[in-house]
Amino acid sequence: MYLALSALVLRGVVVAWARDRFPPADDGSFYQVVATRIAHGQGYTWHWPDGAVTYAAHYPVGYPALIGAAYALFGSSPSVAMSLNAVIGALSVFALHGLLARRATRAGALLGAALLAFHPGFVMYTPALMTEGVAAELLVVALALALWTQDRAGSGGLLLLGLLCGGLALLRPQLLLMSPILGACAVSGAFWRRARAAIGVVLVSVLACLPWTLRNCQKMDHCAFVSANGGWNLLIGSLPNSQGSWLPIENESVPPPCRAVFGEVEKDRCFGRAGLGNIRRAPLAFLRLVPQKLSVTFDYFGAAGHYLHTSNWRAFDESRKVALGVVETLWVRLILLLAIVQAALAHGPRRVTRLTVSALSLPFVFLRSAWPGYLGFVLAVSLLGSALPRRPALFVTACLVLGTAATHTLFFGAGRYGLVCAALLCAAAVNEEGLASSSVVEGTPSGSGA
Repeated sequence: MYLALSALVLRGVVVAWARDRFPPADDGSFYQVVATRIAHGQGYTWHWPDGAVTYAAHYPVGYPALIGAAYALFGSSPSVAMSLNAVIGALSVFALHGLLARRATRAGALLGAALLAFHPGFVMYTPALMTEGVAAELLVVALALALWTQDRAGSGGLLLLGLLCGGLALLRPQLLLMSPILGACAVSGAFWRRARAAIGVVLVSVLACLPWTLRNCQKMDHCAFVSANGGWNLLIGSLPNSQGSWLPIENESVPPPCRAVFGEVEKDRCFGRAGLGNIRRAPLAFLRLVPQKLSVTFDYFGAAGHYLHTSNWRAFDESRKVALGVVETLWVRLILLLAIVQAALAHGPRRVTRLTVSALSLPFVFLRSAWPGYLGFVLAVSLLGSALPRRPALFVTACLVLGTAATHTLFFGAGRYGLVCAALLCAAAVNEEGLASSSVVEGTPSGSGA
């Protein structure tokens, strides 16, 4: 509780400092406008300079709807969104400490929660009207809910978990891939029980998104599950001159077949077809981009410094951006080191192989290119095999890192996308078997952890 309060106070101080200095920037500018329109009952629509108002679905609806609800209650100032970000950050610290307290030593639980509470990337990203920090922190809450459900063996918990996973999908659609993983962690016992829970959570998650999908089918030019930017991202990720990062699609970079396409969803589909065409024509060139994409995603997050500098470079100049980046990178690399060590030393099969993989991964913690270290962590965790149910934080974190790597291998990379993994890595950095290696059997804690 004290760490959660400390996290809230620290983030609150950052909000007080930032509220009048840092207006919405990058995607946050769009979210601010749309959230304000939602708060005023105008829905997810866009007001064009010529006076036309159109329905939109380019970006996911989850975050603008979330802060739009807060704006409806407290006004449309960006400081309200910043404050909501601070509360979610503190909630994630509380959830992380709670889930570790039943699976680790007291010192281990405090360490994991402290790594998240004082994480410079998340603390300084609090003023950002962006989805990555909120998504990362809500994934911790989802894991805590899954393990709480497992401890109580209740179907109500599975329903809540499915709704939360649906909310995460509306926030960042690719996180729908995490719903079966979290569902499998929400029960203990035989494989079929875990599989049934995973399927149930996926179904609830999809049903939670269905009203928005139906809205898109009715209001947009074509149906879209959550958002209409996957084609854009695929096209950017297939451009050799992108170097694995974001590039604007404008002027000559717009594919000729798409230049006369104006429907939002149809344009996205057109861009997607163009991206697939680029991949088919030059598959080796596309594959050569993969290391660059993984590098810009995992080597250096830097989302907080980039946002603050973009929002107001006078108040947060290049030197401050670099300084924050150094502190954040040191913090992140420490967490990655601890997570790799946990994967290596966990009780379970193939220990020699895991030690070898981890030993080969650890040097990347100290190098500029850290992304092989993240993939080595995933491989080491996967070697636990049948012991994975006893290490749910390691399992879920490895799945998230793998899913993030796969997603941005296909699309394009950015440090803020890697930040989504950073909160769960704080959980993976702690020995979940700290109470005793026998205290958890198939994910069920003994009475000593109560």
